[in-house]
Amino acid sequence: MSDTPGHGAGKSILPGWVKGPQDFVGGLALMALALFALWASRDLQGMHGFSFGAGTAPRMFAVLLLVLGFGVAVTGLLNEGPAIQKYHWRGPFFVSLAIISFAFTIRPLGLVISAFASFLIAALGTPETRWGEALIVGVLLTLGCSLLFPYALGLPFQLFPRFMIQ
Repeated sequence: MSDTPGHGAGKSILPGWVKGPQDFVGGLALMALALFALWASRDLQGMHGFSFGAGTAPRMFAVLLLVLGFGVAVTGLLNEGPAIQKYHWRGPFFVSLAIISFAFTIRPLGLVISAFASFLIAALGTPETRWGEALIVGVLLTLGCSLLFPYALGLPFQLFPRFMIQ
């Protein structure tokens, strides 16, 4: 097996004129995401004079992402690059699970327990996790969130479960 970029072990389904398959497909994915964002923000009010509407920022960022995605795709056409790698689901799965866990546990368990548990769930996303370090970082991030949101920003977050407060 060669270390030459763009020459993977498997046969590519992309045409031969695509020199960097990973960049090309990544650029197409970014452009698809940008087009979806433009479609999703179509009903939001745009800019009127110098005042921003609710749809101004999403559209500006979507257009920027569309241009950048086009640039990445063109890079894949013009420059040699790596073949498309196998997609690993573990990381996105556990990060998504952590977000869903946080959403469902923030009210009944409070910010402290739900933030710490969500961080540990996200840490399962890689086999390289060092649990001693993860626990220290989880405690520090939870402490930071516990001070930032209710005290520094004044947001009405319940820190602990109600049964622990009574």
